[in-house]
Amino acid sequence: MNGKTWGALALAAGLLVSGAVRAQEHVTIGFTGPLSGGAALYGKNTLTGLQDAADEINAAGGLAVGGAKYLLDVVALDDKYSPSEAAVNAKRLRAQYKAPVVFVPHAGGVLALQAFNEQDGFLIGAYTSTPAVTEHGNGLTLRIPPSFDGYVQPFSRVEMKRFGKKLGMAGGDHDYAKAWAALIGPAWTGADGQIVSDNPMSYNKDTDFYSGVSRVLAGNPNVLFVGGASEPTALVIKQARELGFEGGFIVMDQAKFDEMAKVLGGFEPLEGAVGVMPLANDPRPGGEGYIAAFRKKHGQDPGSEAGLNYSALYGVAAAMVAAGSVTDAKAIRAKLDEAFAKLPIEHDPARIIGVEAKGGAKITFVLAMIDHGKLVAIDPDKAGE
Repeated sequence: MNGKTWGALALAAGLLVSGAVRAQEHVTIGFTGPLSGGAALYGKNTLTGLQDAADEINAAGGLAVGGAKYLLDVVALDDKYSPSEAAVNAKRLRAQYKAPVVFVPHAGGVLALQAFNEQDGFLIGAYTSTPAVTEHGNGLTLRIPPSFDGYVQPFSRVEMKRFGKKLGMAGGDHDYAKAWAALIGPAWTGADGQIVSDNPMSYNKDTDFYSGVSRVLAGNPNVLFVGGASEPTALVIKQARELGFEGGFIVMDQAKFDEMAKVLGGFEPLEGAVGVMPLANDPRPGGEGYIAAFRKKHGQDPGSEAGLNYSALYGVAAAMVAAGSVTDAKAIRAKLDEAFAKLPIEHDPARIIGVEAKGGAKITFVLAMIDHGKLVAIDPDKAGE
């Protein structure tokens, strides 16, 4: 089903509601995320996915809901990865632009918005795999990626078997990295591993990681836990290699292999690292059309941030049509599971097949490691065997 067909079906669904179509109207899709600073590329990649989906939906005629045709206007505000600024931005997006949904790509921002989004009546498009964002019982949250707690055990088994049992903690000091560290540490020690050093760093502010990485390597680890946005994570790995580290890396899912390879000049410095398979390298069929279209438009492969947010906005848009409203966040949320289940693969490269009762997307990722300079898929159930 192409974009034009999808738009026609959306229009037909809207016509069934009221029979007469009013003049074209607009609905704001809000975004607050890092568009400057160390995580700027990460924020821009998530925004690209949203904007591409909105552009396609608009080109196909928009959404037909309640007798009106709606175009999607993506309004993006920079929060510099600050939870407090994310909250201010969300308040503005809701009050000034009447946004029924606000996408935010960091855990701290999501948690800040959850303090008031139900009262203010807007849905959060949470681009974070932090389990906590769907454990608080917030009824207006869509967590887009899968929870990262499914990565911790297989990542640990792979690295421990190949490199050894001494782990150095060199992740970021932002909320998402702290949440990851709170799980990876106990998982590692619970498997008879040892944490020999722990020095979180400011991935979103620093550009020189010499002293921070040196402190972690002083513990003589076999494996480093690293993670933040892709660019600073690559710089941390580069610094570790320049200081003589020859072990492996557990890479937090926020950082992507393909994006880090651009900074590092290839996969070789990432040898032995384990992380999430890039979207463009996903061996499962179905995403070829989206990847080809993205390459044509942007001149490069899409990252997971773009693909996931592209799928998410298509699903939210379909839920608006199914709910018969672009303003009622509760009604839209209630239709998300149904909407994603019916979403055609060309509009769902992330393969979100539904939404759980607590708000987590039903989705699985392919895990990967760098082996002899190449990306190799990992079966999470057999990892480390």
